[in-house]
Amino acid sequence: MTTSQVKIGFLIPLNNNLEENNSNSKLPIYEGINVLGRNDISVADKRVSRKHVSLIGSVDGSANVVVESSNPVVIRSRDQRIKLCFQEKGGILNGDIVEMIPGNHFFKYVNVDDEKDKTSMQIYQRVSTQETILIQNEEVTLKRKRQIDEDEAYARALQVENGLAFQDDSEAIRHFSVPKDRLPLTFQLLRVKGLPAWANTSSVSIGDVIRGNVLFAVLSNYMVDMDWLLSVCPNLAKISRVLVIHGEGDSTLYHLQKNKPANWILHKPPLPISYGTHHSKAMLLVYPRGLRVVIHTSNLISVDWNNKSQGLWMQDFPWKDQKDQSRSCGFENDLIEYLSALKLPEISINLPVIGNVKIISSFFRRFDYSSAAVRLIASVPGYHNGPNLKKWGHMKLRTILQDCLFEKEFRNSPLVYQFSSLGSLDEKWMAELAASMSSGLADDKTPLGLGKAQIIWPTVEDVRCSLEGYAAGSAIPSPQKNVEKDFLKKYWAKWKAIHSGRSHAMPHIKTFARYNGQNIAWFLLTSSNLSKAAWGALQKNNTQLMIRSYEVYMSSH
Repeated sequence: MTTSQVKIGFLIPLNNNLEENNSNSKLPIYEGINVLGRNDISVADKRVSRKHVSLIGSVDGSANVVVESSNPVVIRSRDQRIKLCFQEKGGILNGDIVEMIPGNHFFKYVNVDDEKDKTSMQIYQRVSTQETILIQNEEVTLKRKRQIDEDEAYARALQVENGLAFQDDSEAIRHFSVPKDRLPLTFQLLRVKGLPAWANTSSVSIGDVIRGNVLFAVLSNYMVDMDWLLSVCPNLAKISRVLVIHGEGDSTLYHLQKNKPANWILHKPPLPISYGTHHSKAMLLVYPRGLRVVIHTSNLISVDWNNKSQGLWMQDFPWKDQKDQSRSCGFENDLIEYLSALKLPEISINLPVIGNVKIISSFFRRFDYSSAAVRLIASVPGYHNGPNLKKWGHMKLRTILQDCLFEKEFRNSPLVYQFSSLGSLDEKWMAELAASMSSGLADDKTPLGLGKAQIIWPTVEDVRCSLEGYAAGSAIPSPQKNVEKDFLKKYWAKWKAIHSGRSHAMPHIKTFARYNGQNIAWFLLTSSNLSKAAWGALQKNNTQLMIRSYEVYMSSH
């Protein structure tokens, strides 16, 4: 795909000695967006995806490389090698070399010679396009500034209204903090690069989560950039064992298997139903003094932990006393049932004090979860019926909510669905999901009643004016035919995150809630997007729940 027919340069293939292979096979680069992949560069290496990189050509002959694949790309510029991961961007100039896979598939970027390869019409088009781009850039800059000013003004108004105005009103929540003894029990946002300091108050980075003397780690995720992860958490190469439960495809899996540290064990859970994925995002970190459980929304890739609105919940649990070994609670049973469904490999490890143990699902019963302030809900692929009908997905949420009492103010109160990817939905399934999310009793033991659902999703304009620009859109996917269904029109609501300074950090976070005004009945942080594959769909006259993917949720009320 290109936005212009003005040729600004070529990518010329090189051999391993960085010599030109065949000048006839050079790839033309045009002004605007050029999407290149396996078919364009004529390689059979499946690590090169069909949409591997986007080159955004400029009128001055330079170009920006944006990585569209889960595999990294390297730019050689002068004496530097710059590694770019998924959705990261780097500039290239005349003579720079692009490694489509680090150490493989070399291409040299060469500018077009103006006198030989451009007609006067092309030069006219370039000047006209340049003027248009400058005007558009000015408009975008002004619009972003206007939106930021509006956000800060609104935040200041909120502070004044609530008697919380500060000397520097632009720092809307600068003095907000959670007491340290409560911090592990709270939902937290991830730190976002490029935001003012106040917007990252009490937010966390991956280094704040994976820290200290970790004896054993379980990392559950969909996408895993091993190179980036080890660069920010080098301890993961030294821990006795790291079990990585993932959903990666063959090309990335090959890279992981070939280059992983010796202490890493890879596991991809079985997917019995087509089009399913392992999408759960969680961590279990075993320490000398207990276990840290983390439920979050980020893939283990750089862009997810630095550039998007994301969230996590984590809590630390001590080892059980000997006399309490048989005691359990709802959270513990939730966790063990889910881990059992993953069919984990058996791992033996020597732990201080305990000695040699087998790390299987039952191992995690050794910790005391009685202080858990939440419930764990999961989705597991399969056709679930009989006693398993209410064990997973939205039916598990329905079961938990049915046992909860809420204040009367939440009768028929609205529901919020906020996520990053929209599946193929229909009105019947939306009613089914709303029935689960509307479950629960008022404090007088009468049903809360059905709530009206709102779908919060960014607009194209939100994406365009975001911190990442249009590149952010790749993490907010849905086919147009799914988005434009007429029955969805009544659900749409606008994405805004003014109070946290994240209106321009596009959401990869997934949250679902029931609320009334500023009060929340319950809140759900999850890896699940809005899809039947993630939440499950009832079949056979509501006697069977079909789920395609693995997901994990944290529910608080």
